[in-house]
Amino acid sequence: MLGFYILAGTAFGFLLSRSGAADYNYIQAMFLFESFQLYGIIGTAVVIGAAGLWLVKRGGKTAFGRPVAIELKPMHRGNVVGGLLFGVGWSVAGMCPGPILVNIGEGKVYALAALAGALVGAGAFGVFYDRLQNLLGLPPLTLGPGEG
Repeated sequence: MLGFYILAGTAFGFLLSRSGAADYNYIQAMFLFESFQLYGIIGTAVVIGAAGLWLVKRGGKTAFGRPVAIELKPMHRGNVVGGLLFGVGWSVAGMCPGPILVNIGEGKVYALAALAGALVGAGAFGVFYDRLQNLLGLPPLTLGPGEG
């Protein structure tokens, strides 16, 4: 199973790299509305993902035979704040979490700073979650079964 995930991740990283979706200049051009290439890539991903999700839900089982269980996540102020922080970070760094690893794989040293920032931000969120929970109306944390 681990081999499948490594292969899928490598293929996804390759596609991100070759399409320009991990390239700083393409991302900045998208945010400055100078190029619409990445909007097309994102739109294509949404359409393919939606069709794939529809097929999986229609079949009732995942590719590995498990029953499909998709729970809707609650809306709260944290969604808005988190989305804004994610968008600002994506625009400033020129990469989101997936492309960080793609850029590191391509040998772009500056991506290490983005990785450090992402890890520090995620760690800070975990440390301050209890304080943010009431402020932003976040749901209580629950632990999954660990079958991930």
